Amino acid sequence: MPALVQRRPPHRHPPDPGRLPGRRAEAGDPVTQSHRLPHGGRVDRSAPLRFTFDGVEYTGLRGDTLASALLANGVLHVAPGLHRRRPRGIATAGVEEPNALVQLDGPCSEPMRLATTTELYDGLSARSLAGLGRLDPAPDEAVHDKTHAHTDVLVVGGGPAGLAAALAAGRSGARTVLVDDQPELGGSLLAGRESIDGRPALDWVADVRAELAAQADTRILSRSTAIGYHDHNHLLVAEHRTDHLGPDPVPGISRQRLWHIRARRVVLATGSHERPMVFAGNDLPGVMSAAAVRTYVNRYAVLPGRRAVVLTTNDHAYATALDLVAAGAEVAALVDTRPEPPADLVDSARGAGIEVITGSAVVGTRGDRDTPRAGGAGRITAVRIAALDAEDAINGPVHEVTCDLLAVSGGWNPAVHLWSQSQGTTRYDDDLAAFVPAQAAQHVDTVGAARGVLDLAGCLDGGFAAGAEAAGLAGFPADAPATPPSSGDRRPAPPRPVWIVPGESGDPAEWHDHFVDLQRDATVADVQRAIRAGMRSVEHIKRYTTIGTAHDQGKASGVSATGVIARLLGARSPGEVGTTTYRGPYVPVSFALLAGRERGALFDPVRTTTIHPWHVGHGAAFENVGQWKRPWYYPRPGESMEAAVLRECRAAREGVAVMDASTLGKIDVIGPDAGAFLDRVYTNAFARLAVGSARYGVMCRADGMVLDDGVTVRLADDHYVMTTTTGNAAAVLDWLEEWLQTEWPGLRVRLTSVTEQWATIAVVGPRSREVLGALAPDLDVSNDAFPFMTARTTHLAGGTPARICRISFSGELAYEINVASWYGLAVWESVIRAGEPLGITPYGTETMHVLRAEKGYPIIGQDTDGTVTPQDLGMEWIVSTKKDFIGKRSFRRADTARGDRRQLVGLLPVDPAVLLPEGAQLVADAEATVPAKALGHVTSSYRSAALGRTFALALVSGGRARLGETVYAPLPGGTIAATITDTVLHDPKGTRRDG
Repeated sequence: MPALVQRRPPHRHPPDPGRLPGRRAEAGDPVTQSHRLPHGGRVDRSAPLRFTFDGVEYTGLRGDTLASALLANGVLHVAPGLHRRRPRGIATAGVEEPNALVQLDGPCSEPMRLATTTELYDGLSARSLAGLGRLDPAPDEAVHDKTHAHTDVLVVGGGPAGLAAALAAGRSGARTVLVDDQPELGGSLLAGRESIDGRPALDWVADVRAELAAQADTRILSRSTAIGYHDHNHLLVAEHRTDHLGPDPVPGISRQRLWHIRARRVVLATGSHERPMVFAGNDLPGVMSAAAVRTYVNRYAVLPGRRAVVLTTNDHAYATALDLVAAGAEVAALVDTRPEPPADLVDSARGAGIEVITGSAVVGTRGDRDTPRAGGAGRITAVRIAALDAEDAINGPVHEVTCDLLAVSGGWNPAVHLWSQSQGTTRYDDDLAAFVPAQAAQHVDTVGAARGVLDLAGCLDGGFAAGAEAAGLAGFPADAPATPPSSGDRRPAPPRPVWIVPGESGDPAEWHDHFVDLQRDATVADVQRAIRAGMRSVEHIKRYTTIGTAHDQGKASGVSATGVIARLLGARSPGEVGTTTYRGPYVPVSFALLAGRERGALFDPVRTTTIHPWHVGHGAAFENVGQWKRPWYYPRPGESMEAAVLRECRAAREGVAVMDASTLGKIDVIGPDAGAFLDRVYTNAFARLAVGSARYGVMCRADGMVLDDGVTVRLADDHYVMTTTTGNAAAVLDWLEEWLQTEWPGLRVRLTSVTEQWATIAVVGPRSREVLGALAPDLDVSNDAFPFMTARTTHLAGGTPARICRISFSGELAYEINVASWYGLAVWESVIRAGEPLGITPYGTETMHVLRAEKGYPIIGQDTDGTVTPQDLGMEWIVSTKKDFIGKRSFRRADTARGDRRQLVGLLPVDPAVLLPEGAQLVADAEATVPAKALGHVTSSYRSAALGRTFALALVSGGRARLGETVYAPLPGGTIAATITDTVLHDPKGTRRDG
């Protein structure tokens, strides 16, 4: 049907562009912004603030956001588009802003901040971003912390519905927490001119805040955003404590705080986001959300434009048009897509001198070519308007209206992000043209605009009812007020959504200026291309086009994209398409906030043994193993690492040496079924191990690949102590607990990590028995009385209780002395004193690696890589054929029996002085050119004092069948030849183990 045009009287000339009506600039007056209104707003005109944007200095007011201050200075253009570099302007006033992303300067600059939510402070300095920020390498010295809280009722959102819910819950006596992201409560009421009970709505807000503040068990968290909703009503809330004061740390106060709140009941009053509309040229600076325009006018006393056009699908934009006129702007036209909007709204607009054009839409825009920007036109200068038929096709002529502002309201999307994170479902409401909450998955309810209630009276009524119900379900009976506050408004009339405003020519595949996602520069043409590629799922199209990714997560573009997809697919409604996933965090947060105080040493703690001070005092070089600082080697003055390691190796092979082995993982396995449990996790048997004996064991993953190894000692019938590799201690304990708790809960076994409770000192070498005899005079240390792989308890000289195990990871005679950790340093010093006449030498991890490699003992994680079985290591002997264990079934797979599997072998370089690099790839042909098929790689490589040459261990395809063959390591400096040999290169018969 033809457009209904309500003609208005001839308009007056627009106000002078340099000055607003009634505004008089005076010398010394701090408020000289060209677009600042002379009166109104919630800004402090007595507190001017200086700030810099892209190197230009401006002035704003306390209470401004960076965006409102820029608009007050006439700055609308903020950045070019991410890909096409078209000019972009401030589009909204909240968290859904797609364009105004900035980098805040400071001691540690912060990227991806929204100008629309960044509070202005004196000296603020910001730079525009074209969708991508830069992480500052400088350390952030500001403190970020976290706290935990439990509450009966958590209300998210400080608008009218949230305030009503918090008030009802608080009056019941329930512990209540109200979370709101704004500096002051009120939500949408801060941007309007509504009344409650016959007086300004913000007076009611002030009364409610005062009452909430007086309640003993109610907490108000302002400048706090709920960023995540997790299981069991666990919500994360990011509180911005000092951001509004500037970038410098405030002594004694953390900059931001992450709240972990566990609530019995949650009320989500998160409001809604005004939906943009998709039409040609909808990305020009000056195209703004109608609600944002109203916010800037009423809350910040800023006029974003002087001659406006309002485009709407619903009732709410009429208030924007009227507020613009009241602020002194000219509204050239109000374009409503509905053929018959409510008559009272049309009359009120006409009474204000606004031309109302119904059944129509803006089908295109023009930009100011006199102020060109990178990639295209500058600020909007005109809109093109045409009538639409029932199928949203252009119906009739197109006419043009000049303007410098287009305020758009495409409808309202309830902010269901937290609801969706809680696993609540949504449904499409045809009457509201929006997705609304449906089935809850946790103890949560939604109220107000978050559930599609868009009238103030409905928000107040619903808020009081939801707050009272939540308190009652939490155990605090409460009643909603019989007569809640009166707002005097009515429910809005149904909207008429227009998901795609057609272009004046062409088909959707050519609509490259119909933007669906401004941040990602994604258009209708991009969506059409995805559909023509065969995609139908909204999730697939999202990933193909990147619509709704980044910080947006569907706040601005999600439902619009769904509507566009529905139209292009010919679906009856967006409900047939569905929504994408709303992932957390709800707004961007810094890594510093997530880390809190857990950074540096608190994030990756440095673990040291009780003997550590001795190592430091004697010049040890350290390496990081897991979180432990382990002595790597002990260089003497002027001694290289190579020389130090060779010296330490000779001492262990020829005399006596000592190592701090306290970092080995130690797990107490206690209970009547401890032996049966170990039989199931190790490949070899432990249930029949004699008390006082020890056994080396290997455990595999379910796929049969080696997970860890170590020695386990049986101390009593129901008590074993398992040792693990240093770096795998926590992982092994988790692995054991998982099987014990989920697969074998009937086993009577308890697992306890005792790694830090015991200090372990390894005394190694042919003369180690002499040292032990001097340390433990009451212990018979002869070979017959104290054989290999046994354990004894005794008292050392001086009375220190000790558990001594005869275990060797070097192939030499060796003992491991275990004492309570607080005795560790004293006992270590006793060992040093006892061994001084014998030339005892401390050694580190590098020497330990050489000694074990000479004997062919693998290190899990160095000589294995997650694809290695015990058989690949040449350890068939440790795999029991008489019992079941984790991973055993996998050894029946054809893959694990392949003859060409990579197997552990020894390597002797043909040139005994040449050291093979660890990780070097091995090939069969000396003349092979890269790329070539690799036979395997070097896993360990050392110089050996005992062998008088270099050697290595390697994983080689079919390695044990290749003994005696030569393989080659092609390297940038030349090719190294090496002969494959057995893994045991020193004392193959093991005669040195008993001294």
